[in-house]
Amino acid sequence: MNDAYVRYHDEEWGVPRRDERTLFEFLVLEGAQAGLSWSTILNKRDGYREAFDDFDAERVARYDKRRVERLMRNPAIVRNRLKIESAVINARAVLEVRRERGGFGDYIWSFVGGRPIVNRRTQMKQVPATSPESDIASKELRKRGFKFVGSTILYAYMQAVGMVNDHLVTCHKHPDYRAPGR
Repeated sequence: MNDAYVRYHDEEWGVPRRDERTLFEFLVLEGAQAGLSWSTILNKRDGYREAFDDFDAERVARYDKRRVERLMRNPAIVRNRLKIESAVINARAVLEVRRERGGFGDYIWSFVGGRPIVNRRTQMKQVPATSPESDIASKELRKRGFKFVGSTILYAYMQAVGMVNDHLVTCHKHPDYRAPGR
């Protein structure tokens, strides 16, 4: 693993996030990652931040076809039209959720009852690709018009933003971790 990946694991992955900009950022990044490695997206993260106005959903929601065409020529991001267009569609949907529910953060966290689900897995093969919560969230988000929010993508999203803690119990980031000899 490279340093950026280790830093991401140690400082971000699984840390509960409620800030709407960060929640939108990970929604875009997890959608962009579909079919690719996370390290590819992590390496392009700064490019995404610049290309998508630091994940300001209000600004991204105003992107037009001309802006999408510019993004299609940007080598700092994954140049997949459906993924780029989904970021714009999802920004608009985030704003709609905000209008209806008062905030995207509370809405998305409602799928896990507002608190992180802390799993106690001992092996990577025990970590599922989906969960009942990601299945429900996926269905609801798709009803609201969100794109690239299948259950697998949403489970990875929930892990990334700390809605689900899937650090193995042997990982120093798991709340039950005890260093050897302690």
